[in-house]
Amino acid sequence: MSDSSDRRRADAARMAELAASARAGESRAAQVIVDRFVEEVAARGIAPVPLQATQLDGRRVSTDKTGWYVNKKQSLGIGTDGSWYVLTVPTSLLSRFTGVKLHPSPPELVVARGGRDGESGDLQDFLDRVLRGE
Repeated sequence: MSDSSDRRRADAARMAELAASARAGESRAAQVIVDRFVEEVAARGIAPVPLQATQLDGRRVSTDKTGWYVNKKQSLGIGTDGSWYVLTVPTSLLSRFTGVKLHPSPPELVVARGGRDGESGDLQDFLDRVLRGE
């Protein structure tokens, strides 16, 4: 192998490390906002609701979590424990009857970044809408 291919590989690995570090930092900052939101909904007495997920075929299924929907499409939610959930799940005939078990995802400062449905933006703006009851 040549020195230039080794250098390109090392540069690519370093760029991947930097990107991962930036995502982790963004997630930590977003989690602070999410944690404040959970405190605020509790203080205001805004009750959580059972979260539902949407399968890729468009069917809604129950989940094992309660919390608050972040967006109008109800594709993102925050659990009562402050966990961030993506509420789009693979299609499964069985889950139509049994529901699905959600696993938390790292929150992001920009909701639905790069999304095509026109519903993307600053996390705080989305949470403020929930607090206003919109």
